[in-house]
Amino acid sequence: MTRFAAAIAEQIWDMKYRFKSADGEPIDVTVEDSWRRIARDLARVEQDPEFWEQRFFEALEDFKYLPAGRITAGAGTAREVTLFNCFVMGTVPDSMSGIFDMLKEAALTMQQGGGIGYDFSTIRPRGAEVKGVAADASGPLSFMDVWDAMCRTIMSAGSRRGAMMATMRCDHPDIEQFITAKQDAARLRMFNLSVLVTDAFMEAVKVDGPWELQFGGKVYHTLQARDLWNKIMRGTYDYAEPGVIFIDRINKMNNLAYCETIAATNPCGEQPLPPYGACLLGSINLARLVSDPFGPKAALDLEALSDLVAVAVRMMDNVVDVSKFPLPQQEAEAQAKRRIGLGVTGLADALLMLGLRYGSDEAAAQTEEWLHQIARASYLASAELAKEKGAFPLFDAEKYLASGSLIHMDADVRAAIAEHGIRNALLTSIAPTGTISLYAGNVSSGIEPVFAYAYTRKVLQKDGSRTEEEVVDYAVQMWRDLKGDAELPDYFVNAQTLAPADHVKMQAAAQKWIDSSISKTINCPEDISFDAFKDVYMQAYETGCKGCTTYRPNDVTGSVLSVSETSEAAPGEAQAKGAGVTEAGAEVVYMSEPLDRPQALEGHTYKLKWPDSEHAIYITINDIVIAGRRRPFEVFINSKNMEHYAWTVALTRMISAVFRRGGDVSFVVEELKAVFDPRGGAWVQGKYIPSMLAAIGGVIERHMVTTGFLEGEGMGLKSDPKAEVVNLDTPRGKACPSCGQYDMRMIEGCMTCASCGYSKCG
Repeated sequence: MTRFAAAIAEQIWDMKYRFKSADGEPIDVTVEDSWRRIARDLARVEQDPEFWEQRFFEALEDFKYLPAGRITAGAGTAREVTLFNCFVMGTVPDSMSGIFDMLKEAALTMQQGGGIGYDFSTIRPRGAEVKGVAADASGPLSFMDVWDAMCRTIMSAGSRRGAMMATMRCDHPDIEQFITAKQDAARLRMFNLSVLVTDAFMEAVKVDGPWELQFGGKVYHTLQARDLWNKIMRGTYDYAEPGVIFIDRINKMNNLAYCETIAATNPCGEQPLPPYGACLLGSINLARLVSDPFGPKAALDLEALSDLVAVAVRMMDNVVDVSKFPLPQQEAEAQAKRRIGLGVTGLADALLMLGLRYGSDEAAAQTEEWLHQIARASYLASAELAKEKGAFPLFDAEKYLASGSLIHMDADVRAAIAEHGIRNALLTSIAPTGTISLYAGNVSSGIEPVFAYAYTRKVLQKDGSRTEEEVVDYAVQMWRDLKGDAELPDYFVNAQTLAPADHVKMQAAAQKWIDSSISKTINCPEDISFDAFKDVYMQAYETGCKGCTTYRPNDVTGSVLSVSETSEAAPGEAQAKGAGVTEAGAEVVYMSEPLDRPQALEGHTYKLKWPDSEHAIYITINDIVIAGRRRPFEVFINSKNMEHYAWTVALTRMISAVFRRGGDVSFVVEELKAVFDPRGGAWVQGKYIPSMLAAIGGVIERHMVTTGFLEGEGMGLKSDPKAEVVNLDTPRGKACPSCGQYDMRMIEGCMTCASCGYSKCG
């Protein structure tokens, strides 16, 4: 008898969370083995580890408590990975050496599997004087490009790409360029962007007052606040970027306002964190705690909820002690404050089981009641832990009880904290739970509405065939089991049919009892007017939200899958900020496992001679034939130039890993062809190629066309960043090494760029 409620749940466990040896042999034979592994590892710091191992196992059993993916995959494996999901890095110094020290720290953090958040407001604006070198500053966005390039080369632990959040204050002189940066489709692809919006700015927007952009006490520019607000809104209306973070509210409501200032969040925004702050996440599965679902006595078991919360808090507190950290500063920060982020998933399913329509006043009130109970239980459990193990080191009873979310906390909870202290400075957060919600049987994600009642999932098998299986929302499947073919009641709503105001209402209801923040996407219809769209953000601000992220399908952001009674939109993390969304009518295809490599493969080797490079690059592409169709299986990139060694090896491994997963891998070509080298590209066979990586992408594309995988150049790609054909009848010199423009000319005996002023003579 399997513990999994759906086939997709078992497949997610096998691909993401099941402990396997280096050669792929399962060490966790069953999901019970995974629960036991996690429970044992988190209990080893207890005085009575056997007792707590069993308590922890019972909390994990049947997917009632869901630790975040890093914990589920990494706890008890002895692997050199962090159990923390993400980090906010240290304050970026406004100096060249300091900036690149921060870049190194970011790379080390991503190498262990952590996503990172950064505030780039501390870097002087473009054009500002750099004393001592007689030069102007290049500005924070130029350094963000460097971070973006670094992130592209690093795969996080567990085969997850590194995720990054960049924030910038609304009064930074480069804020307008920050807002529009990702409107260039090839730029900052590894970043989510959010503007740090202050209360003063929001008040200036309301009265259409002036707004000063300043840095270091110097005012660089003054504009109307409403004009800047409209620019932010237009960016997210058209491009889903940037998000908005109400930073003053975050700092005002922070329990630790007396000892830290926050200026950034983790990549999905649910954890505002100080420099070197770490994000430790887990979720209570509310859908598993409802008794008599869809019945006359349907209710969430509040006693069971409180007991489960108490055990979850203890487990998460232990993670602080058992986890590895990429940097010593991150470990010191975590140990000093012991903040955790306990949240929920399955909220919408639980509301459905009680007959409540997501977004209604009744559902909002019920959500607030449940999260109040979780907050109470969390703080009381942490106070008991403080009595047993000691309060977090920076605890100051008077200051702590006078700050943040403690002001409106219940009197008995405040009394317990005053008497015993508290073990964890902050305790609650609501994360995006797209993958772990699938693992738990396809429960609704986080506090999001049900994204789809059912959809058909096509799984690509090793032999090239595809199997189909229906994936059904957890609550819908329960309805079917109890009611048979009875029609779903009117209170069953999904993310596409809800009004944006209902989304905001639910986020605001949840935020009241969440001491950190919430990852929530407000789905807006494509035809929503710009003014109505702006009202969504103003509603979020006025109702106490700490941030706002929307998604409006359009030609730029893409469209969600068509929703119908028989085949609806694919669920999960497509709702999360920055995630891709499948086009209407497209197939949802998942790989069951990587393709096996035959003993021999047929392939071709290509020679790429890049101008000004001493050695050629050789690219070998081997193919596999599946179901009569030839497709790329692996790539080898080699050069005698040792300066190329590291990145060619990395590219070989990463592209080959993608190819071996199967499915539509043509996006690899698109990504490579879009890479722009700021030092300038080169002419290759009559075309201007923007970078050596773009040239490699072109070689792979031509191979795919030759073997029939693609019909032609640019065909099969979402967008084809075609190289511009250069008219060879018009001779041009070398590109400027600073800006890449072909405007280098001899001026006063020195080659000088007429576009940017760069001169080899200094």
